[in-house]
Amino acid sequence: MSFEWLKRYMPRSLYGRAALILVLPVVTLQLVVSVAFIQRHFEGVSVQLSRELARAVNLATAEQASGLDLSQALDLRLSKVSADDVPRADFRRWYDFTGIVVIRTLRARVTGLTQVELPNDQEVRLFVARGDTLFRIAADRGRVSASNPHQLLITMAVFGLLMTLISFAYLRNQLRPITRLAQAAEAFGRGRTVPYSPSGAIEVRAAGHAFLDMRARIERQIEQRTMMLSGVSHDLRTPLTRMRLGLSLLDDEDREPLERDVEDMQQLIDAFLEFARSDAETAAVEPTDVVALVQSIAENAQRVGQAVTLGDIQGGGEYPLRPRALRRAVENLVGNAIRYGSRCEISVMITAKSLRIRVEDDGPGIPVDQRDEAIRPFVRLDPARNQDKGPGVGLGLAIAADIARAHGGVLRLGESETLGGLRADIVIAL
Repeated sequence: MSFEWLKRYMPRSLYGRAALILVLPVVTLQLVVSVAFIQRHFEGVSVQLSRELARAVNLATAEQASGLDLSQALDLRLSKVSADDVPRADFRRWYDFTGIVVIRTLRARVTGLTQVELPNDQEVRLFVARGDTLFRIAADRGRVSASNPHQLLITMAVFGLLMTLISFAYLRNQLRPITRLAQAAEAFGRGRTVPYSPSGAIEVRAAGHAFLDMRARIERQIEQRTMMLSGVSHDLRTPLTRMRLGLSLLDDEDREPLERDVEDMQQLIDAFLEFARSDAETAAVEPTDVVALVQSIAENAQRVGQAVTLGDIQGGGEYPLRPRALRRAVENLVGNAIRYGSRCEISVMITAKSLRIRVEDDGPGIPVDQRDEAIRPFVRLDPARNQDKGPGVGLGLAIAADIARAHGGVLRLGESETLGGLRADIVIAL
């Protein structure tokens, strides 16, 4: 049996589902008990009491016809009435459900019964015909149905609601550690480290300690990677400097090719250091005007003669971001666009839930089956990205992707509809 259709109507949050698990059995149990109690208890009591009143009415009217008045002895208020005083139909209030049982039982048991009235909770009136005489018989309502039958239902509903509220408070306290763990994990996924200490049930504490261990290992791995690459790059600077000094003594014809190789090696080292920098993970979040940031990047590129233009700008305002890291990501995308194309266009779209920075170029683009591989570190695509177009080592897209992930976002590659080349989107959830 498949319950896929039922999932659409279920709460999505853990708190909502736990509340449903708590409330549904309580409400169902109260409804079942209420219906069963009303049907089996109140209905049975009303039938039994109505039978006793029917016997008393039959005895009083029979003896009244023979001249013996037993109404006071039977606690009945009996009087003779005319046909005009008899109502045309039985009467009960619409919400008087026990009245249905009372009227049905009296009609089956009282001889000569014409009409029954249940005007209130204090009195029941019967109109009985004995020969040519019409009697109106009044009795206390408590003689045909249980008094205050709603008290049990009200008591059950009040205490059920009270216990449900207490259970909600307890449930909320139990779910709060899970919510704190989810917030800490989400913040770490966006590159922020928030204070967190495990609490709650044993299983939640175990999950919290596992998260702290995982976070510590990841931070330690990032730190070790940075120290390793920084150390290797620093150690390589000394021999490169000696090579430059040695090359300066050679003739121009022999020196120039070797100097270009040394310069390429220096750029490789700088690229490694840039990739190893952990600003995206450790820099403080601060309010950032994304539109102004993108405009300054475009102006700086235009100042050095690059064909970079601003496209569609939608939305604005300041948002908590890492401006240095975000600037580096966009500049890397712009650098790639200029390196492999002749024009570049930057656009920004900000909504209530997300931020998107789009960089498009008119270059050769990247095939669909190679886009996932293109954002991996040290990957250079050929012929989609001609490696002779620049000295890059395949870190531009990888750095942009790392920075996007550090902000809780993603780097998406596609085909530009306006320029025909590559379209790179940095999408960050706000």
